Amino acid sequence: MPDAAPSPMSRRAWIMILAGATMVTLSMGVRQSFGLFLTPMGMELEINRQTFGLIIAAQNLLFGLIQPFIGAMADKHGAGRIAVIGGLVYAGGLVVSALAASSLGLMIGFGAMVGLAMSGVTFVVVLGAVGKIVPPEKRTLAFGIVTAGGSFGQFLVVPAAQALLDAYDWRITLFILAAVAALMIPAALGVAGKPPARGGVEGPPLKAALAEAFTHPSFWLLNFGFFVCGFHIAFVGTHLPAYLRDLGLSPSVGANCLALIGLFNIAGSWLWGAWGSKGSKKNLLVLLYGLRAVTLVVFILVPLSPASALIFAATFGFLWLGTVPLTNGLVAQIYGLRNLSALAGIVFMNHQIGAFFGAWLAGVAFDATGSYMLMWIVSIGLALTAAAANAPIREAPLVRAQASPLAAE
Repeated sequence: MPDAAPSPMSRRAWIMILAGATMVTLSMGVRQSFGLFLTPMGMELEINRQTFGLIIAAQNLLFGLIQPFIGAMADKHGAGRIAVIGGLVYAGGLVVSALAASSLGLMIGFGAMVGLAMSGVTFVVVLGAVGKIVPPEKRTLAFGIVTAGGSFGQFLVVPAAQALLDAYDWRITLFILAAVAALMIPAALGVAGKPPARGGVEGPPLKAALAEAFTHPSFWLLNFGFFVCGFHIAFVGTHLPAYLRDLGLSPSVGANCLALIGLFNIAGSWLWGAWGSKGSKKNLLVLLYGLRAVTLVVFILVPLSPASALIFAATFGFLWLGTVPLTNGLVAQIYGLRNLSALAGIVFMNHQIGAFFGAWLAGVAFDATGSYMLMWIVSIGLALTAAAANAPIREAPLVRAQASPLAAE
């Protein structure tokens, strides 16, 4: 019997994909510019890199810890309401940071408020909504398109933020970025409502789904891999501009590197998502983490120059968020759609725990040794370990006994 023709994506699905990509473009674009503020904030507020790294680390950690609960709320009530609140808190957090007179103000604004807001306006909530409305065979591709939005925002917002910092001070720049972040609120209308999953809702009630996932080894292997991804992204995104500046390159090179990471991840997220729709997602994750290790080794061995920094940014950018459509695609494929945002939220929580350590420990290592070399070496080891951890994942959907009517919520 021939395979059925692929199902086309509906107009509603495309609206949700584009609105979600817009939200991720704005939220991730603004967030990826935070590393540019390390030097001017540190000089005016007299805070060292360890303190700034701790603030960004706290943001990442809070973002992750709250994500499973926000994901569960989005599964139950829909993504639109969650995203509106997230956009409001995000813009408010930037305003509070702009008014900060000490590291405490930055911890409240950059750390707590932006960290809480990110959980409602980024991947887990948006991909959970998209995953329930697109055809299964196009789900990972759709995830890749939304994920690419985060990098498009990085490509647009980071150079703009650097230009604003060159023209004004960091406080005025944050007020302008707060206005940009507020645009997420109207974009949230595109993901409003609670769309039904195609072909019925797959999976048991939340409590049973959690018990099921927690006893499944592949779930924890996915968690570890995403921990490593978060470690890499927070370390590079927060500290690469300062690392390059320390070694004599101009501030514009750091900003251009972050922008180039975003530019190449537009293609990377889309292509890794497209490949994941056609082949083994876990094998692609093994390849991606292995390539990260190779890229990091080459970067620290080759003499540093503006050209080598930009080549590293382009290469690492291609590998930057390709993990997101593949990892979320595996969660949907193995555990079903009913609790996609909640389960993906738990995996993403571990991503953000990794981000906490990547941002914070880099500052600790620099203040202790005067160098980031230890962090580069640790990042290489973690990349190799993540590649090995993804290899034994079982991609087949879980086979469940027929649910009793009494088991329904």
